[in-house]
Amino acid sequence: MNQPSANKLPHVTTRRMLDMKQRGEKIAMLTAYDYTMARILDRSGVDAILVGDSASNVFAGHNTTLPMTVDEMIYHAKAVVRGVHAETRRAMVVVDMPFMSYQLSSEDAVRNAGKIMKEHECDAVKMEGGKVIAEAVKRITDIGIPVMGHLGLMPQSIYKYGSYKVRAMEDEEARQLLEDAKIIEESGAFAIVLEKIPSKLAGEVSRSLTIPTIGIGAGPECDGQVLVINDMLGLSNEFRPRFVRRYADLSSVIEQAVKNYVIDVRSNSFPSEEESY
Repeated sequence: MNQPSANKLPHVTTRRMLDMKQRGEKIAMLTAYDYTMARILDRSGVDAILVGDSASNVFAGHNTTLPMTVDEMIYHAKAVVRGVHAETRRAMVVVDMPFMSYQLSSEDAVRNAGKIMKEHECDAVKMEGGKVIAEAVKRITDIGIPVMGHLGLMPQSIYKYGSYKVRAMEDEEARQLLEDAKIIEESGAFAIVLEKIPSKLAGEVSRSLTIPTIGIGAGPECDGQVLVINDMLGLSNEFRPRFVRRYADLSSVIEQAVKNYVIDVRSNSFPSEEESY
């Protein structure tokens, strides 16, 4: 069965995401950090683009997501939004609120969420945490800014965890995660990312909520999936978690292309007469 082209599909909104869950239609989400990649993703038909604080790792070379600032997230978000608007304007653009931009107080959270939304035309922000950020989520959604939650493995808390192992394997943590998911939904979130938790638990959370869940390393029972674009395209070979399916090996393709370019330059076969003025 032929899939409709991206330019014939409506813009993805919070309402459309809820409709997709109710219809049992899976949500496809990927990260992007720049204009060129955002254009490609939007015309390829992804439902949502996450401007992730994972830019700290794959774009800036840091070991964790913690160094990202609000202004750096806005810089990347502006480029991504321009890329989407240059194409079909279909994909929802969600921007991560970085570490310490919302944890201190709900007033800080509202101020920074407002700054992120005001400085470009993104569709929503994303925040990590459960009941401890519930007040901030409610304050932000009450002033009209959509919030996507994030539970399970939360990279901004990596020093607390001490490792990237699967979360909520024990009954108590699983119970708390389920409770947190319901609290974040009640606080006004329109969707929740579930990262690196048991598939069975992710299914239970997804069935208990009216809002969609987006999984990353959380199995097939979530209402959608998200991956870091550098991982799924094989641009980053150092990080190979079990939950990533590689759809290409672009690192090898690019490396070989560059080697060929270097050979051609050094042998004086590039540029040719046809490539010169």
